[in-house]
Amino acid sequence: MTSLDVGLAHLRTAASHVRSAAFHATERWKRFDAWLKHWLPKGLYARALLIIIAPMVILQSVVAFVFMERHWNLVTRNLSAAVVGDIASLAEMTRVYPQDPDFSRLRGIAQNRMGLTVDFLPLADMPPPGPKPFFSLLDQALSVELRKQIGRPFWIDTVGRSNLVEVRVQLDNAVMRVFARRSAAYASNSEIFLLWMVGTSLVLLTVAIGFLRNQIRPILRLADAAESFGKGRDAPDFKPRGAREVRRAAQAFMEMRQRIERAMEQRTAMLAGVSHDLRTILTRFKLELALLGDSPEIEAMKKDVDEMGRMLEAYLSFARGDTGEQAEPTDMAEFLDELKTDAERNGHQTNVAFHGYPIVTVKPAAFKRCLGNLVSNAARFADTIDITGHRDHRYLTVTVDDDGPGIPTHLREDVFKPFLRLDDARNQDEGGTGLGLAIARDIARSHGGDITLDSSPLGGLRVRVRVPV
Repeated sequence: MTSLDVGLAHLRTAASHVRSAAFHATERWKRFDAWLKHWLPKGLYARALLIIIAPMVILQSVVAFVFMERHWNLVTRNLSAAVVGDIASLAEMTRVYPQDPDFSRLRGIAQNRMGLTVDFLPLADMPPPGPKPFFSLLDQALSVELRKQIGRPFWIDTVGRSNLVEVRVQLDNAVMRVFARRSAAYASNSEIFLLWMVGTSLVLLTVAIGFLRNQIRPILRLADAAESFGKGRDAPDFKPRGAREVRRAAQAFMEMRQRIERAMEQRTAMLAGVSHDLRTILTRFKLELALLGDSPEIEAMKKDVDEMGRMLEAYLSFARGDTGEQAEPTDMAEFLDELKTDAERNGHQTNVAFHGYPIVTVKPAAFKRCLGNLVSNAARFADTIDITGHRDHRYLTVTVDDDGPGIPTHLREDVFKPFLRLDDARNQDEGGTGLGLAIARDIARSHGGDITLDSSPLGGLRVRVRVPV
C-alpha cells in the first residue's frame, strides 16, 4: 500500500468521524429543540413577554455580576485593607512607643486622625466566633487583610452593631478592641444600586406588559371574530384596531366576510327566482293534468309531477342552506327530547341521554333540521334508536345509533354526496332524493363542525355530529 493510499484511508476515517460527530450533534440539537418547545409558552402574549423579559434579565444579571465582581468586591477589599492598615499601625505603635503607658495619646490619634474608637482589654482568650451574615463579603475581606498585615490572633463582629464593625487583636500584654464605621470598610452603596436596578426593571416591565396587552388584544378580537364567522355566528362589534399590520389583517377579513355573504345572498336570490319559475311550470302541469280527467296514465303523471315538486323543494333547501338565520343559545337537551317524541310517534323505540351543560349557541331551525334528518334516516331503516348528547368546554357531540342494516365502510363517505342513491344502502327510500345526509353535513359544517359515520354498538350505523361551542 502506497503512502497515497494510506493518506486517503486516514482521510476517509476522519470524514467518517466528522459525519458521526455531526449526526450526534444534530440529534442532540433536535432533542434540545423539542424540550425547549415543550416548555416554552404557546400563546403570543406570553412569548412576547418572554422576548422582552429574557434579554432584560440577562442584561441586568450580567451588569450586576460585573458590578459586584469588579467594583463592589474591589472597593470593599480596598476599604478593608485601609482600615486594617490603620489597625496594624496602632498595634505597631503600642510596641515601639512605650512612653504612653495608658494609651491615651494613642486613643486620641486613632479617634481624631483615623476615625477609630480604640480601647484596651486585659489579656484573655478571644471570644468564640459570632454569627456570620448570609453574604459575608466584609468578613472575608477583613479576615484576609488581618492575616496578611497583622498576623496575630483576632476576632471580628460585623453583625452585632449595624453601623459599626468590631475588631479585636491580641497583643503581647493586652487585647486591642477597635470600633470602625461600617461605611469605612464596606461599599454600602451597592445595595442602593441593586435597588434602583430592580425598581427601574419593574417599572419598565409594567409598561411593557401594558403595551403588549394593548397590542395583543386586537389580534385576539380578530381571532374571535374569525372563529365566530366560521361557526356561522355574527360579530357585530368587531372593528379594525391595533397596529397597522393588525388593522390590515382585520380589514382583509371583513372584506372576505362581505364577499362571502354577498355571494350567498346572490345565490339565494338566484335560487328564489329559479324556484318561482319552476313552481310556475309545475303548477301549469298540474292544472293541465286536472283538465284532462282521470285515467291511470294521468294519475301516473300526477305522481311524477308531485315527485318533481318534492325534489325541487329538497334541492332548493340544500342549495339555500341556513342563510339568514341567526345563532342563539339553545337547550340541546330539549331538542333531543323533541326528536325522541317524533320518533316514538312513528312507532320507533328511542332512548335519549344528555351529559353536560345543555345550553349551546347554534342556529336552532337549521340544527334541528340537521338532527331531524339523521334521526329520520335512522328511523327509516331501524327499530331502535339511541340518541346521546355530550357537551364539554370545546365541543357539542350528538351521537345517533341504530340497529339497522348499516352502510359498508367503503361507502360511508359517498353517501354524503348530493343526489347519490345507493342501490342497497340505507338512503334508498321511497320518494327520497339522496339529499338528507348532504343537507345535514352542510348544516354541521356551517356551524364549524362535521358529521362522521361509524359502526354502532347496536349493530347498525352510528352517526356522530360534532360542532364547536
